Amino acid sequence: MEFIIRKMQKEDIQQVQQVSKASWNYTYEGIIPFEIQESFLKFAYNDEMMQRRLENSFIWIAEVNGKIVGFANFSPVKEDGETELTAIYLNPEYQGKGIGTALLNEGIINLEDAKEIFINVEKDNSIGTTFYKAKGFKVVSEFDDDFNGYILKTVRMVLKV
Repeated sequence: MEFIIRKMQKEDIQQVQQVSKASWNYTYEGIIPFEIQESFLKFAYNDEMMQRRLENSFIWIAEVNGKIVGFANFSPVKEDGETELTAIYLNPEYQGKGIGTALLNEGIINLEDAKEIFINVEKDNSIGTTFYKAKGFKVVSEFDDDFNGYILKTVRMVLKV
């Protein structure tokens, strides 16, 4: 499958919001109640928050035939070389085709000062945990996360780069 990876632009916001929703609804069905998912997406991926993400973090998108099918969002690298991979989301039908790996690699290549990439992943998100372990991420801790009043079992992982 042919795809391109590029930096996100302001015009991409709406399609990125659609990817977020499709990915969340697919990944967390039966794990996180639908209404909690929806309230999170409205808060974390509304137009204002997307604009803030664009200005204050690094976002790369994956495109197939001009359509955005996935994205990865990295925080700025701290002085000690730590960065957070805050999101790597793909439309469900594009998972398992190397796009997530390409998005992760784009961050590794471009964030030159990064020494460690951290990620928090929901423990029951087997798609995510399998992907991160395959890429060399190691579990550093597990904790309960109060997510809009819903308790999530969260696994924190790190990749040394």
